[in-house]
Amino acid sequence: MKIAYVTSYDARSLKGSNEWAGTGYHIAQALEKQSISLEYIGPLQESTLLKAVRKLKRHYYEQLCRKNYQKNPDPLMLRNYAGQISRKLSSIQADIVFSATVDPISYLECSQPVVFWTDATFSNINNFYPQYGNFPDSVVRDWHHMEKLALQKCSLAIYSSDWAAQSAIHDYGADPSKVKVVSFGSNVESPFTSETIKDVIKRRPADLCKLLFIGVDWFRKGGTIAYQVAKKLNQVGLKTELTIVGCQPFVESPAPNFVNALGFISKSTDQGRKKIQSLIAESHFLILPTLADCTPIVFCEATSLGVPCLSTTVGGVPTMIRDDINGRLFDPNTDVTEYCDYIINLFANYSSYQDLALSAFHEYESRLNWRVAGQQVKDLLETII
Repeated sequence: MKIAYVTSYDARSLKGSNEWAGTGYHIAQALEKQSISLEYIGPLQESTLLKAVRKLKRHYYEQLCRKNYQKNPDPLMLRNYAGQISRKLSSIQADIVFSATVDPISYLECSQPVVFWTDATFSNINNFYPQYGNFPDSVVRDWHHMEKLALQKCSLAIYSSDWAAQSAIHDYGADPSKVKVVSFGSNVESPFTSETIKDVIKRRPADLCKLLFIGVDWFRKGGTIAYQVAKKLNQVGLKTELTIVGCQPFVESPAPNFVNALGFISKSTDQGRKKIQSLIAESHFLILPTLADCTPIVFCEATSLGVPCLSTTVGGVPTMIRDDINGRLFDPNTDVTEYCDYIINLFANYSSYQDLALSAFHEYESRLNWRVAGQQVKDLLETII
């Protein structure tokens, strides 16, 4: 099987694909490890004229209309992308055109079956994320049209969550038979086995709760709730530490001594990756009470190290976290007491916590890794060629 792998950026390395947190790179690697041959089409180029037009549009909408502007659904750019892809397809022998996200292939006309794998539809994210709202009517119209075009012409529409898949069907009328769900995997491969992870879990103290918050947006990722949980746990007698990675926390000044803010740690270096891996492995819980998210891969990374996740029933999170299997989900509006009660009960019967942590690792091994994801996608691709 030979795939024309389409991305607007360079997905051959993590450095080139950072605009989607490296997901495009990891998708490609997952497919290649299934003995699928990839012909990379990307990065796609934007002409000087199109850049100038886009700059004018941005200025008009943002400065004069006080609206947000995104280039993603611009028909001029997408038709230009489609033309570049068509020219490259004419010089290679590909069985399938496969795209990470729908943008590059929405206007593409080709003889090969088209497949994409992404984490959300526009209906999912419109007014869900702060930066994806207050769009001019033309951008909203173009974006919905882009989604519909991609879903009409594709042979398979693969999403990383049930939330996104259901949106494709209900919001855009996609044929349910070609809409599939395959979770993304952890971008950090676990060095542990089912046996060695037990020692990692046992090293976590039973008299100190170590919470870890990882996120670049303190408010959207629920940092305030994470802080309140740690504060209340200390107040009711369970000694608790909250380590914060990725952002500057908005807490009392001076910060209480149970808060350890480490700032941004880059995964692009071996030192950064090892530091984050160590922080996760020594924690009892990853706590991310997010207000808006599609499928945060940090949950996969936590489970790869036997760390249960505490989060909310928003977006695609329920596909990743299953109650009492690899963590617990809470309503976004729930009182912090519910988080605290859940944690306290596990610490009161600490063997239950250890069982949950081991169960979280098993979720990584069976479902939340790129090897399993790649195999599932390969099985789907074989049904259309």
